[in-house]
Amino acid sequence: MREIEKLYRLYKDDIYRYLLSLTHNSDLSEDLLSETFINAIKTIVNFKGHSSIKTWLFSIARNLWLQNIRKEKTMVEYNELLELYVADTIDEKLITKEAANRIRNLLLEKDNRTQKIINMRLEGYSFIEIAEEVKISESSARVIDFRTKKWIKSVLEKEGIY
Repeated sequence: MREIEKLYRLYKDDIYRYLLSLTHNSDLSEDLLSETFINAIKTIVNFKGHSSIKTWLFSIARNLWLQNIRKEKTMVEYNELLELYVADTIDEKLITKEAANRIRNLLLEKDNRTQKIINMRLEGYSFIEIAEEVKISESSARVIDFRTKKWIKSVLEKEGIY
């Protein structure tokens, strides 16, 4: 519990500002910040260290925001969702319009199941919900998501777009 407290003190301001930039609502951002750390407490045992702890916390915050959007049914630009989707894969850099368009085209090269999984992730669905919808295991959904992000990153790097 002491570790989460330390993480909270270290990253709360950054995560709050990030959430505020997404929501433009201070009350909602504070609520999502709290939920982020509650979620982190619940899932810290699942943290595998494939990314930095900060990136992991930001992805929790992002997913909570996406779930909130889905619940509220507000409109968000597809390019913004693409940026959020690949942000943790490409070290949280900003995505240009060129890169967003290329990512969209790359996703069209994937099979229908992969496209559905990625689009559901973009809409904020959990891996459990995706697994049920696509009729695969949760771990398979996670692997497909991970491999797709990795593939996108490698293609963008090879093409010099990112």
